[in-house]
Amino acid sequence: MNADSYQSASLASVEHMDNIVNIPSSMKPEDGRFGSGPSKIRPEQVDALERGGKTLLGTSHRQTPVKSLVASIREGLGSFFSLPDGYEIALGNGGASAFWDIACASLIAGKAAFGAYGSFSTKFAKSAQSAPFLDDPVIFAGEPGTYRLPERTDGVDTYAWAHNETSTGVSAPVRRVEGSDEQNAIVVVDGTSAAGALPVDVSQTDAYYFSPQKAFGSDGGLWIAVLSPRAIARAQQVEGEAKLEGSRRWVPPFLSLTSALDNARKDQTLNTPSVATLIMLENQVRWLNENGGMAWSTARCAQSAALLYEWAERSEYARPFVADPGSRSNAVVTVDLDDAVSAKQVIAALRENGIVDTSGYRKLGRNQLRIGVFPSVEPSDVAAYAENRRLLTEGLSALGYEYVEPDGAFYLWVRALEEDAQAFSDCAKEYELLIVPSDSFGVGGWGRLSYCIARDTIERSMPAFKALKESYEAKLSS
Repeated sequence: MNADSYQSASLASVEHMDNIVNIPSSMKPEDGRFGSGPSKIRPEQVDALERGGKTLLGTSHRQTPVKSLVASIREGLGSFFSLPDGYEIALGNGGASAFWDIACASLIAGKAAFGAYGSFSTKFAKSAQSAPFLDDPVIFAGEPGTYRLPERTDGVDTYAWAHNETSTGVSAPVRRVEGSDEQNAIVVVDGTSAAGALPVDVSQTDAYYFSPQKAFGSDGGLWIAVLSPRAIARAQQVEGEAKLEGSRRWVPPFLSLTSALDNARKDQTLNTPSVATLIMLENQVRWLNENGGMAWSTARCAQSAALLYEWAERSEYARPFVADPGSRSNAVVTVDLDDAVSAKQVIAALRENGIVDTSGYRKLGRNQLRIGVFPSVEPSDVAAYAENRRLLTEGLSALGYEYVEPDGAFYLWVRALEEDAQAFSDCAKEYELLIVPSDSFGVGGWGRLSYCIARDTIERSMPAFKALKESYEAKLSS
C-alpha cells in the first residue's frame, strides 16, 4: 500500500507502520500454512494420530494393527493411481532421497539418462554419477524455470526425471521416452511434490516414487514407489547379478528394492517405520479417495494455483517465474517480484500475519515467493483477495460505475462522477467513502479504491456508493 491510501469505516486499507502489516482478518486464510514440504497437515489427521496413540503408537510394525494400517495405505494408493495389471506399491524408510540410492543400487543396470532442470531433478543424477559400479550418466540439462526430458540414447537402460521440480515450480510431462521400449529401458520418475497434486498415468512409468510430506500431508522419512512388472524384474536381475562371484556391484540390504517389495507384500517395511507417519498418511489417502481420488485432488490444486497465477499475471510488480503456462506447476507456485519489492520483507510481513512458509528455494537465489497448493490447502484460503475484488467490481458495476479492472494490485480505479477528481473525493467523504483522487498520480478524473480490507467493509460500502451516485444524478436533473 502507498502512503497516500486512506482508511475509513467504509473503505479501509492495510494498516502499516515501518515493516509491520496488519492484514484484515477476513482476508487471512483460516490456515496459513503454504509450505512446499513439509506441507499442511489437516486437523483430522492429527485427530487420527491421537486415536492411534492408544492403539498403534508404541506397537510392533510386524504385528497386525500396524500391518493393517500399511495394507490400507497400499490398497488406497492402488485405487488412487488406478494401478495397471501387475503394478505394485512398495514402501520403505528414508524418503525419496533414499530412493535415489535404491534406484542406483537396484534399478539402473549400467547407464542412465537424466532430465536435470532444478535442484531435485539434478540430485538423482549426481547419485548416479557417484556410484562406482555405474557408467557416467547422460545429462539433459534445462534452465531453471523450464524442463528438459531425457532423449533416447544408445547404451542407456534407465531414463529418469522429476514430474514436478519443487525448487522451481516446473511441471514436466510423464511419458515413456520414444524408443525406450525397444531398448528394454525403464522409466523412473520422481513424483515427490507431484503425486496427489498433478495428474499422472503411472503406466507411462516403471517406478513412480514419492515421499508423503507433500500432497499426502504426512511427515517425511518414508518413500513410496509404484512399480511396474518391468521394474520388479529389473531389480531382481540387478540384485541377482550383484551376488555373483566377481561382481563389482554391491547392494546393501537397506537399498535392496526386492527386499522392500517382499516386505511390502507382507504389509511391512524392511526396517521400523515411523508409525505416526503411517497413521497420518493412511488418513490422507482415505480422505482423497473418499472425495473423488486423483481427479478431485488435482482439480482442487489446479483451482488454487490458478488464483495465484492469475494474480501474478495481472500484477504490476509480480509475474509467474515459469514463463510457459503449460509448464507451470499446480502443486508449487513460484512468483518473481520486482527488485523494488523485497521478497524477504513480504515473507516477513506474511509471517507476522500467520501466513508461513512462502520462501523461494534458497539455492535458486531469486527475489521470489514459493507457495505450496497441495490438496490439504483450501482454495478459499488462496482466494480471499480475489473474492474481495469480485465483491467490489460486481457491486460497482451493478450501480453503473465505470472502473478499470484491477491489474494485480490490491486496488482499482473508478471514474469520478465529475471532471474534478478532488471534488469527487471530497463529496464521497460525506458518505464515509474515502477515495484517493487521481490528481495525486498526475492524472485527472479518477479515484483509487483499496480492497485489501475486511470483506464486510466492502459490503457495507455499496449503499454508500449508491447514495453518492444518486446525489450526482439529482444534481444533474435539477
